[in-house]
Amino acid sequence: MADIGLSAFSIFFMGSPSFLAHQRALQRGHGRSNCQTLFGMSAIPSDNYIRLMLDGVPPSAFDRLFLRAVEAAGPLSPFRRLDGRVLIALDGTEHFCSRKIHCQNCCTRRRSDGGTEYFHAFLGASLVAPGHQRVMPLAAEFIAPQNGAPKQDCERDAAKRWLVKHGANVADLRPIYLGDDLFACQPIAEAIRAVSGNFILTCKPASHQTILNTSRARNYPSIARPSASAASARPRSTAGYRRYRCAPPRMPLRLTGSPSRSAITPESGPTTTASSPIYR
Repeated sequence: MADIGLSAFSIFFMGSPSFLAHQRALQRGHGRSNCQTLFGMSAIPSDNYIRLMLDGVPPSAFDRLFLRAVEAAGPLSPFRRLDGRVLIALDGTEHFCSRKIHCQNCCTRRRSDGGTEYFHAFLGASLVAPGHQRVMPLAAEFIAPQNGAPKQDCERDAAKRWLVKHGANVADLRPIYLGDDLFACQPIAEAIRAVSGNFILTCKPASHQTILNTSRARNYPSIARPSASAASARPRSTAGYRRYRCAPPRMPLRLTGSPSRSAITPESGPTTTASSPIYR
C-alpha cells in the first residue's frame, strides 16, 4: 500500500501525468528509477492497480497528514501576521467537469442551452501570508451529495463542515479566516466564532445591502490610503476604508472597508482601527 500511495503522490509531486510510465521505462533500461531514489518505492504499480486500490479510500483518510505537515513545519514564523496570527484562506475550486461522464458523487448544473453539466469540486484551505510566495495547504473538504440533504451541496456547507472537522485542530495557531463575498454571511461567521476563529470576509454591495445602507446612513468618516504604487503602469488608485459598530440585527458584526470591498469581523471584542481590520 505504501508503494501505491507514493506512486499516486509522485504524479502530483512531479507535475507529469506520464511520470510513472517514464519511470517504468527507466527501470527496464537502467534497473533503477527515480521512484526508488526519490520516494523509496520498491516497485512501481500499474495505473489500473493504483486506481483499484485507492478509489475506495475516503479522502478523509489523508487529513491527518496535512496536520502533521503543519506540526513538522515548526513555529510557522513566515506565516505569522497581525500580532502572531496565521491567515487561512478558504475558497472552492473544480477539478472535473463533463456533460457525458458522471458518477454518484457529481454535482450538477443546468446550462443556458438546456444541457446538464456534471462536476466535482472541493473547498480548499491554505495557510497564506502577504509578501510570502509559498502557501501551505490544509485538508480539503469535498463538495458532493450529502446523505439526507434536501439541497445540492455547496461551498458554504463545505466550509461549515471543514470548520467542524478541523477548526479545533488549528485553533492554537490563532487563525484568521479569509473568504470572498460568498462566505460573508451569518452562518459562516457563527461557525468561525464557534471554533474560536477570527475572519476577514469580502462584502459586495449587491449582496450586502443591509450593511451597505447602514454604513452610508451613519456616515462614518473614511480613511483613504493608496493601493497602487506611483511606479506602476496602471493609473494610481485609492481605496477607502470605513469602520462602524452596532451593525443591523441580522448581521451583528463590525464592518471595516469601503462599500465595494470590505471586511467584516465580530462585534464582540476590543475596538479595531481602520488600519487593522481584525480585532485584537
